Amino acid sequence: MTVAHTSTVDTPAGPFTAIVAPDGAVLASGWTADLALLTPQIHATLMPSEITPRPDLGDVTKATIAYHEGDLTAIDTIEVRQKSGPFLQHAWDVLRTVKAGEPVTYSEYAELSGRPAAIRAAASACARNSAALFVPCHRVIRIGGNLGGFRWGLDVKRWLLAHEN
Repeated sequence: MTVAHTSTVDTPAGPFTAIVAPDGAVLASGWTADLALLTPQIHATLMPSEITPRPDLGDVTKATIAYHEGDLTAIDTIEVRQKSGPFLQHAWDVLRTVKAGEPVTYSEYAELSGRPAAIRAAASACARNSAALFVPCHRVIRIGGNLGGFRWGLDVKRWLLAHEN
């Protein structure tokens, strides 16, 4: 039986909730206070048998608050645990190298991920990312500067990009 923990903090972009494994790795996160919106994003093999609330998740909570207060690199060292096929796993790792304030297009992201023609696969990696913020899918935009999509809403994505600029 695996017991994970969750906590929600208020941020300027809205409530931010994270679910962490017993070792502190982020399993899912996003700008919501509703766990039911986060748990479907956790891969079945990583799904905890129980999720209990805590007021604080240690380094994850500290990094979340620090990021929203302006320390844009605070999230960089937080461990994340997601599971999928080889391309998505690699694409999520690549996404963590995209620097704050330097968004890339979906085409550039596909190229950085080693498959320049796989623009839809790169977009799918963003859409299937369960660890928003820590795997910064908000840093991928469309050609011409259009925001594209974002599970947590375009207002949140717009705020994050402005915050990082």
